[in-house]
Amino acid sequence: MPLALVPTPIGNLEDITLRALRVLREADIIACEDTRTSGILLRHYDITDKKLISFHVHNENERVNYLLSDLREGKRIAVISDAGTPGISDPGWILLKRALDEELDCDVLPGPSAVIPAVLLSGLNPQPFMFIGFPPEKHNERMRLFDSLKGLTCSLCFYVSPHKADKHIADMIDSFGNRKAALIREISKVFQESIRDSLSGILARVTEGVKGELVLVVEGCNEEMQNDSWKTEAKRMLDEGLSVKDIVSAIKEKYNVSGNEIKRYVLSV
Repeated sequence: MPLALVPTPIGNLEDITLRALRVLREADIIACEDTRTSGILLRHYDITDKKLISFHVHNENERVNYLLSDLREGKRIAVISDAGTPGISDPGWILLKRALDEELDCDVLPGPSAVIPAVLLSGLNPQPFMFIGFPPEKHNERMRLFDSLKGLTCSLCFYVSPHKADKHIADMIDSFGNRKAALIREISKVFQESIRDSLSGILARVTEGVKGELVLVVEGCNEEMQNDSWKTEAKRMLDEGLSVKDIVSAIKEKYNVSGNEIKRYVLSV
């Protein structure tokens, strides 16, 4: 297999498949998000004779052409991230897409990922769920994203940075309301922890300080939440001076509510 994206353990080094180890041993080149971090895993399994190259978010674009050239020559390349499956919130997707476009031989191995354990450990409905990844850095972009998600009925799964968790969760409360949620911390590691609470309860916990890899799962919108959401938004638009007609049009486009119901509510307030 000339190109293989190989999942690696997200905590416990035993969480790797026999197939993943075989592919790593057979590779000519192992592209690593951080060669120092990957070196710990590779030495643990006595894979010490491979050419390692760094392949991270800051050099991904410049490395792609180099790796594609090797793939065209028939070299076997394994791509690994520091933890989990490459290509999802980690480097790998650009190379995979380019290789697929050229119809080169590619594969993605199944294996460790923080998403599925977190969704199940949350205790919230796992079917359906939506994985979003890390929220945007900029506040306005982040709020636009949250506002676009708040009407969805599926559970929402986010990656959260420890030093931004309080700010991002506070923004979620502003957009989603105080929903049920679960913060799953350090999956597959010694200090794994599941905090199941409301968003405000979790916010209180992380404000005191939180460390480690974090996955946040948030309850989807139910009928009661949807009613509260569109009414809150309609009231805000009314306060901003929008006409009844414009409010009805905007709310109808975003929520599954009839125009007459929206109009009655707006006129009532």
